[in-house]
Amino acid sequence: PDSRIRARSSRENTRRDDTLFTHHSFEMISASKCVQCTQIRSSFSSERKDDVHQNRLKSSSNSGKTFRFSNRHVFLAKKKRKNGRTSSNNNTKTVIVSASSSNNNNNSNRKYNFSAGPAMLPLDVLEEAQKDLVDYKGTGMSVLEMSHRGKDFMSIAAKAEQDLRELVNVPENYKVIFVQGGASTMFASNALNLCPTGKEKADFVTTGAWSKKALGEAKKFCDAGEAATSKESNFSTIPERNTWNLRDGAKFVHICENETIGGVEFKETPVGLPDGAVLVADHSSNYLSKPIDVNKYGIIYGGVQKNIACAGMGIAIIREDLIGNAAPNTPTMLDFSTHSENESMYNTPPCYTWYISGLVFAKLLREGGLSAMEKRNQEKAKVLYDTIDASAGYYNCPTDLKYRSMMNVPFTLAKGGDVEKQFLKEASDAGFESLKGHRSVGGARASIYNAMPKEGVEALAAFMKDFQSRNA
Repeated sequence: PDSRIRARSSRENTRRDDTLFTHHSFEMISASKCVQCTQIRSSFSSERKDDVHQNRLKSSSNSGKTFRFSNRHVFLAKKKRKNGRTSSNNNTKTVIVSASSSNNNNNSNRKYNFSAGPAMLPLDVLEEAQKDLVDYKGTGMSVLEMSHRGKDFMSIAAKAEQDLRELVNVPENYKVIFVQGGASTMFASNALNLCPTGKEKADFVTTGAWSKKALGEAKKFCDAGEAATSKESNFSTIPERNTWNLRDGAKFVHICENETIGGVEFKETPVGLPDGAVLVADHSSNYLSKPIDVNKYGIIYGGVQKNIACAGMGIAIIREDLIGNAAPNTPTMLDFSTHSENESMYNTPPCYTWYISGLVFAKLLREGGLSAMEKRNQEKAKVLYDTIDASAGYYNCPTDLKYRSMMNVPFTLAKGGDVEKQFLKEASDAGFESLKGHRSVGGARASIYNAMPKEGVEALAAFMKDFQSRNA
């Protein structure tokens, strides 16, 4: 059929038991034109024809050695055996079945990288950067070598900001700055710029490790308080808005939109803040994963190494009236006005990261913008969460169903211990990179940012189902 490749057999009674590949991008490479079905031991079963994963991975002692699994995995089928011996039939050949992505045929060694950051980047962005690495657009220079004040890089920077503004629909009264240091540096700059005397109040909602760190840093520079926390639930949920103890006179209220470690995500932008308070939000791990109503925020900020580009830069979208009021002792590089007044080029910026960010912005615009990206991310997350929820407790996601992240999916195995270690090892051997959970919580975690294709999540889900069947 159109998008399927069936392992054909001369034996009618084996056809149903052998491999049926469902992904349209699968290829069969054979040493002979006629391949006997028994050469390829079942890699997928057809137990549930109504399931999108109806042909999931199936392992047994008779299977060929698995070198990888997923759309980039290779199965080496054994030769047909007869009476326990390898057949000498010349028509029986060793067959390699390669499940490589149809648009990734020249990069079949690339893994599905589930790292929380630095994270997977879109392949076409990497390939464009590779093509222009030595000679960018005929300039005779790499972007790595360009002066940040030269016309070539200035053009790159200007287009990146223009595309970001279009992508996020940034209002004219907001500045966009590209800065060194990432979100952790901004923990301090937020307080220094919004609380100039050091006595102003700032309220924090702590929902995980990163909002907790933001609070700790702000305490050095202002009267920072914890308005609400989900610590008692091990940061597995987000406190309901009506439980927040916000103080009158607070200059800002801070949240982390998506907690990378705990896998909880705000689904609505908080409203009803005290008069004069602005919302400041760390978007590091869900930046550009869905539409943002910029007008509801005073500051949107985050590092780019998770969901936008390579490491080395942070991006902040700041309402103009919040710039220019920094504390007198604010370091130059932490003062928003330094970057705003100098178009983020007071000193040499992280040029290459800025360039890669621009390529990603342009790609997102070409592919339908943030609404389209949100739809794809919802579909990917559903595949993984459905697999966990359908496992009858074999896998468990500890986060509150209401606040499950689209970007970071933590899960544990009920058997824990050695079985969990075995799962992580087999997953790594199979080509699924960086699934180990954060050292503070353990278990496993799949970060499925924008660049992770749906086929990668489907491949992981199939692997999880197979592992469960073999280790129930």
